[in-house]
Amino acid sequence: MPDAIDDDVDGSGFPARPGASAKAVREDRIARLRLIRTPTVGPVTYAQLLLRFGSAAAALDAVPDLARRGGGKPPIVPSPAVIETEVAAVEAAGARYLFAGLPGYPALLATVTGAPPALIVRGRRAMLERPIVGMVGARNASASACRFARGLAAGLGERGVVVASGLARGIDTAAHQGSIETGTIGVIAGGIDIAYPPENADLQEQIADKGLLVAEQPPGTEPRARHFPYRNRIIAGMAQAVIVIEAAPQSGSLITARYAGDYGREVLAVPGSPLDQRAQGCNQLIRDGATLIQTVDDVIEALRPIDPRATLFEPGTGDYGTPRIPADAADSDRRAVTDLLGPSLVPVDEIVRLSGRPPSIVQTVLLELELAGRLERHAGGQVSLGL
Repeated sequence: MPDAIDDDVDGSGFPARPGASAKAVREDRIARLRLIRTPTVGPVTYAQLLLRFGSAAAALDAVPDLARRGGGKPPIVPSPAVIETEVAAVEAAGARYLFAGLPGYPALLATVTGAPPALIVRGRRAMLERPIVGMVGARNASASACRFARGLAAGLGERGVVVASGLARGIDTAAHQGSIETGTIGVIAGGIDIAYPPENADLQEQIADKGLLVAEQPPGTEPRARHFPYRNRIIAGMAQAVIVIEAAPQSGSLITARYAGDYGREVLAVPGSPLDQRAQGCNQLIRDGATLIQTVDDVIEALRPIDPRATLFEPGTGDYGTPRIPADAADSDRRAVTDLLGPSLVPVDEIVRLSGRPPSIVQTVLLELELAGRLERHAGGQVSLGL
């Protein structure tokens, strides 16, 4: 069985920098995972730490001091032994890692601020190199909506499009069933080895064999409510467009659509009867500007190329270039930024404007606060102080 974190001979894994040994590569990947699994290190802070210090090992050395500057205790960093145990579980599941900033990571997802620093994948990774469309909808979908979703997914597959969904009941299941033979990606809310819902265990195995499974959480993680929005952002981030088929107001499908809109993806919706509660979310999306679609041709027409060059990382090199944030911030900078924060959500751009500090200084202070466990990051580039 191939190593879950070492190089691939086909070049789709994580090749070392020129001249680096296999041991050095593995040590770097273990350091990345230690940083990723540190409780107060979120995706944005992870990216900034690598940009600032150039390697995960150097970032790990700096974390305790940065947390103290943010006014908190240093977080507990997982030991190498803990990470080796996780890696062994990934290998046992027949899966492997894809790291942001290294080859193999989904190009469009890499353009998203807050993209997962590492993904765990099982199956045919070539699916990530084809055009991808997300398809989501109601768990309690009508029979006609499920039939439509299966047909639409099959038609898109015949046109060379991979369909990504979340392996939930209803529309997600229908989307995977329709595209299982032509190309489908199942994004899992929990660990790569956990089937949820349980009745989709066979479908999940079929996707692992014929398509691709993607997870952000470590193996053995049972899905919790907080994990599903994380999963939704992956679906929206890797796709050129997201199709919504039956969605009640305030449903998780609309969260996926909102992520898609925030990421500059096309939001496509299938209209439904105004008398059906399950259609109200889609009808509202259309009223708010989503594209109404009824056929495969409608979807193909709405797709447009997305430039993957505007990435948070420089893909394929492992080189994080010149640090974009300074090595330090003055105490006066920390006070100016912290005084503007509270339990209410505030956009980072607004903090920059009101504090009068450069964006790089503001980001440094926010990084320190997050490492100290005092800052929470939210969708749409918003932050708040934790209670």
